[in-house]
Amino acid sequence: MNIRPAQECRYDLVALGEVMLRLDPGDGRVRTARTLRVWEGGGEYNVARGLRRCFGLRTAIVTALADNDVGRLIEDLMLTGGVDLTYLRWVPYDGIGRTVRNGLNFTERGFGLRGAVGTSDRANSAASQMRPSDVDWDDLFGRQGVRWFHTGGIYAALSATTPDVIEAAMTAARRHGTVISYDLNYRPSLWQAVGGKARAQEVNRRLATMADVMIGNEEDFTACLGFEVPDTNEALDNLDAANFRCMITEVTKEFTNLNVVATTLRTVRTATVNDWGAVAWSAETGFVEATLRRGVEIFDRVGGGDSFASGLIYGLLQGYDLSLAVEYGAAHGALAMTTPGDTSMASLKEVENLVKGGSARVQR
Repeated sequence: MNIRPAQECRYDLVALGEVMLRLDPGDGRVRTARTLRVWEGGGEYNVARGLRRCFGLRTAIVTALADNDVGRLIEDLMLTGGVDLTYLRWVPYDGIGRTVRNGLNFTERGFGLRGAVGTSDRANSAASQMRPSDVDWDDLFGRQGVRWFHTGGIYAALSATTPDVIEAAMTAARRHGTVISYDLNYRPSLWQAVGGKARAQEVNRRLATMADVMIGNEEDFTACLGFEVPDTNEALDNLDAANFRCMITEVTKEFTNLNVVATTLRTVRTATVNDWGAVAWSAETGFVEATLRRGVEIFDRVGGGDSFASGLIYGLLQGYDLSLAVEYGAAHGALAMTTPGDTSMASLKEVENLVKGGSARVQR
């Protein structure tokens, strides 16, 4: 990939997607909660925030919020994250959310045999109603300059217009030499009322033709693009890099525009103990695998894949080879799951220590 020089661009990465208010019952359950802690989060935004707060890069988010106190709370949380909000669009609020509102996401972490549960409340949100003309894409990618653009399948699923917004952004990004990454991020609940997997594949296959870097996991590739992971008796609880190699080979045969494809490898032993790894491919390097970490203890699994994406992108923006970039992604994703909330609380020093094989020994 040809990545634009940093000195020519205002931003290292710009993300496009919805930012929601996450309501977290902590160790309890949503259905019995009496208090809820709030965080900001969203699949695309989490990548931009991780690159800003952990890796120190210049990032921005393109999104929209309804202009009420909930929207201002989300803004306040995003300001803490350091992501540039120049391209945050404020939409007038109608008083009760009849025509526009802000997305809410009630998420419990799970524990042991009880899996994590997420309940979205985000229909008719401001971000879902964006139109391609809401942003001057040529100004953003051309005159301002962006090295890397990131978006994904969550935003694509929100409404009939969001795929068009993504396509407009991708078209301008390609025109100005910006690298494009797309995280498939399949969420059945978002697609079930608008055509299910068939609609998901129609939209995601269309957008996949415009990406340089594709990120996902097993379910993402099968549900969004229609590629099946080979079923073998040798697979270890579906965590088998050889099977993913076969799938990625088929993906790159069809989508010849892809320069890099990467996927996390996760075996869910319990909600709080996972095996965690990653595999990536590039036309130049071929296949590489990150360190497989067995028995990783999980505090909050939400956002682990987004943090993998930000670590991988950081490595590629730094000019690291693919094998090192995927190690940064896997390490950052693992660390992000040790803290609450959707977004990473890890530092670059902690990521680099884990990449080098460091332990959890106390730091004094």
